[in-house]
Amino acid sequence: MVCDICGKNPATVHLTEIIDNQMNELHLCEECAHKKSAQMEQQFGLSDLLAGLADFEKPGKDEKEPVSIKCPNCGLTYKDFKKIGRLGCGECYAAFRNFLGPLLKRIHGSNTHCGKCPVKPAAAGGSKGSRRKPDAQELRCRLQKAIEMEAYEEAARLRDQIKELEKKQANDKESNEKS
Repeated sequence: MVCDICGKNPATVHLTEIIDNQMNELHLCEECAHKKSAQMEQQFGLSDLLAGLADFEKPGKDEKEPVSIKCPNCGLTYKDFKKIGRLGCGECYAAFRNFLGPLLKRIHGSNTHCGKCPVKPAAAGGSKGSRRKPDAQELRCRLQKAIEMEAYEEAARLRDQIKELEKKQANDKESNEKS
């Protein structure tokens, strides 16, 4: 199959556009797909999406208007973040915390990470392939996902793991109180 735009190169990217309830399939080569993605980003950029989502949360009485908040490390303002759709540095997360939390919750459905953890490299003190032990909150999140996916054996295993962890934490707390 050849590219629908240039008609020369083999189509390696397949897009389905739905405009006004009409479906249109495009088969593009890499070069034309790159040009098409640049056009789409200009028409509807990530920053526009984030700006639209960020506007839903009104600041509380004691919070500053979000556009006047500035990161003390890189100087990025919340207004600039809304415009470009990217944070300037790691400190921006702390500077814009009150506004990013609700935004992340709206985008991802949660503002707490409930996914896999990276493997700890051996140089950082972990054995090859070692991972940190999940806490009860992470296990509950994984349990909920297992239930939603109807993976009941996995859900039962996670339920037992949570009970075991909570029992261990209760015993540890009891031991510390006796000491």
